[in-house]
Amino acid sequence: MGLQDITSRIEKACQAAERPVDSVSLIAVSKVQPNERVEAVLKEGHRIFGENRVQEAAGKWPAFREVFPAIELHLIGPLQSNKARQAFELFQSIHSVDRPKLAKTLARLAQEEGHCPNLFIQVNTGEEDQKAGIAPSETDAFVADCRSMDLPIEGLMCIPPIDEEPSLHFALLAKIAERNGLKGLSMGMSSDFESAIALGATHVRVGSAIFGARAYG
Repeated sequence: MGLQDITSRIEKACQAAERPVDSVSLIAVSKVQPNERVEAVLKEGHRIFGENRVQEAAGKWPAFREVFPAIELHLIGPLQSNKARQAFELFQSIHSVDRPKLAKTLARLAQEEGHCPNLFIQVNTGEEDQKAGIAPSETDAFVADCRSMDLPIEGLMCIPPIDEEPSLHFALLAKIAERNGLKGLSMGMSSDFESAIALGATHVRVGSAIFGARAYG
């Protein structure tokens, strides 16, 4: 696998779904990847990356941005409210707006800073106790609350349960987004992004299939 293989598969999935190729953004998930692997993908011309942790991103991306232009950074992991201001400085998009307290913090910072990253609300489509996110039944009200605070909600994000058919969750997310007038759908990872594209994904999050297996620890 590698960047070119994934890009080719995305193009084929878009063609099969009769969608323009540029309607899907590939987020290369660079969390816990060595800098040399990230740099190799940057040298191939890719500019859209995803990180799970604010602290890791802060230690990695300022230096890369001095060398490579127009990097677009997405936070795809959980965001602690006390890290929100730093996230504003680093990220163009945050995919993990998952609770009212965080939404209020982001709204306050947006007023103070005069700008705000594009936001995705994380929906816990499997209603798993151990997973963050808004319950599907509560998402409509949460979208309305975020909009009342003038937050720039671009779309919804989900991470399906590992033991369930992901397309069922992608379809549910798309349905919730459509009834709320939201265009963005952040869904699909290395193992299932083609199914996500078929069901309307606008952002797919692919890591190990591009960079190789992560070496934790």
